Amino acid sequence: MNNVTKSFIKFTVIAFTSLLILFAINFAKNDVHADASVNWQRVAEKNLSKKNIAARRWISFHESTNRYYARNGVCYGKFQLDISYLHGDKSKKNQELTANRYVASRYGSWVNAKKFWQRHHWY
Repeated sequence: MNNVTKSFIKFTVIAFTSLLILFAINFAKNDVHADASVNWQRVAEKNLSKKNIAARRWISFHESTNRYYARNGVCYGKFQLDISYLHGDKSKKNQELTANRYVASRYGSWVNAKKFWQRHHWY
């Protein structure tokens, strides 16, 4: 083998290994964030009926496609709550639990909130 071929093989192996390492790091980071959001969602849904869980998930998908950092005017987060309701704490935990309090006080249940949303396209 000549030097050019050896250099090309060496470069290819290094590049491929680097890409694998970067992919593994990125996958690990994404996996940690996914677990954290699932855990807070489960905590917030712990005492809800299956119908209320389904309605809650329907609303969060239609409001933000389940993105905790979605922003639309003064509304923020997974449930597009008025940002003042979060009192400066934009954490996943606070968004999940604040949404439950908001819906309970305004509509009584997530099922009722979903019915309102379907009529008015907001809740």
